Amino acid sequence: MKNELTNTLEDLLDFQGIATESIHLSLDKVEQAIKISNQIPNELRQWQTYLNGLALFGFEQWLEERGTDNLTVNFADASIFNPALSNSIPAVCHLNINQFKVCLITQGSFIDEEVGLPKAVVDLPEFAHHLYVLVEVQEELETVVINSFISYADLIRKKTQLNLMPDEDWDYQIPWSCFDTEIDNLLLYLRCLDVAGIPLPEVEPKSNNLALVKAELTKLLPQLSEQSLWEFFDWEQGKTILTNLDLLNWIYNWQLQVEIEQGNMPNNLVEITESSENSLSNLSKYLPDLLSLLTEPTINVGRWLKNELDDFANELSWVLLPELSVLSPMRGISCPTEEIAGIIRELPKNGVYIPPHARVGYHDLLLAGIPLRLYALTWSLVSNSTLEWMLLLILSTPTGMGLPEKIKLRVSDATGILVEQKLNSNEDDFYIFTNVVGGWNEKFIATVYLTPENQETFPPFEFNP
Repeated sequence: MKNELTNTLEDLLDFQGIATESIHLSLDKVEQAIKISNQIPNELRQWQTYLNGLALFGFEQWLEERGTDNLTVNFADASIFNPALSNSIPAVCHLNINQFKVCLITQGSFIDEEVGLPKAVVDLPEFAHHLYVLVEVQEELETVVINSFISYADLIRKKTQLNLMPDEDWDYQIPWSCFDTEIDNLLLYLRCLDVAGIPLPEVEPKSNNLALVKAELTKLLPQLSEQSLWEFFDWEQGKTILTNLDLLNWIYNWQLQVEIEQGNMPNNLVEITESSENSLSNLSKYLPDLLSLLTEPTINVGRWLKNELDDFANELSWVLLPELSVLSPMRGISCPTEEIAGIIRELPKNGVYIPPHARVGYHDLLLAGIPLRLYALTWSLVSNSTLEWMLLLILSTPTGMGLPEKIKLRVSDATGILVEQKLNSNEDDFYIFTNVVGGWNEKFIATVYLTPENQETFPPFEFNP
């Protein structure tokens, strides 16, 4: 295929060959690569990220020197700029040139007879690329050589022909002879070939694999300190993690915080990243929330605006109350409609205003033998033509007794713990509340917490009218 394609392209374009030569990097590009690599917690992965940064900037300069007038180049989504990806995949993914997905594989100054390609960029459709470019980084000389390349089709064919198996560190060793060293052919591909000429595997819908290993990940992930994924997980677990960016973000934040607390990170980075919400304690507490967000079925509160409870909410014994306009003032504490009407009447004192179209549902629970009630109010918002929704959660007791002193109401989303509300000693103790805002594609998960042994996490709330 490669020879036929090259011949066809040369017929289309009278292309003058340019001798491969070293690209000398400017000092500011070297410093930028250092800055990017400093965000990576492990020393070996930090060094690889530094080399990857030099490779990317050298490749970018190489393209510019050869003229990119007829090339649309977009490196904004490059994995090198996403620390969570750089921390987990030792290649530069997600470059886009004329709609071709391009991946850079970085080698040191000495090119061996074999080239290590991460299993993730070979076997996972999410990280498959049309073209894989081998970049030789001469770090001491601050130079880069665009060495050779291979298409996805050729890579998979060679893998099959040679019956290649990955090493224990999830790398395939590809013979260098498989790569096209006529590097100007790469420009021919990018300029003349239709992207459909190199088909990529389709990304399949998310399976329930994460749900199957949820308990195991809850136990194992907090044991990661500086290890790479391959040192701790088998490949089946690994690909489940690698294809979920939210989990990769958690791992990155966890390992970064471990390094910070051990004093192994640069001071300027510590100042930026050190915060209570990223403490190991909070990240450990957040992990079950995240895994539940990623695996659990959701309660669709958007349906409440149409006076409907979805089947899942019905199964969980949620109760949808009448519209706000027909709720009566508080007369009996044990009646949900009267209790919530009284609370709603007090909320403006705390700066919370609820529109008439909001709807409210509630769920009763028993925690450490204490009866509790969680109200959820929701309504839609339109801000600068952006569709958003509000979730207001109120925790109370249906018995008229005060809430337990140490009780907390925690709300998380895919980015972390958003709020952990507890009783204010200066106010009454009959209820606590918190509210969060998100886009229609965002979900929230709530936990009522009393002690580590006595807490209840509700299924995620979503908004899809």
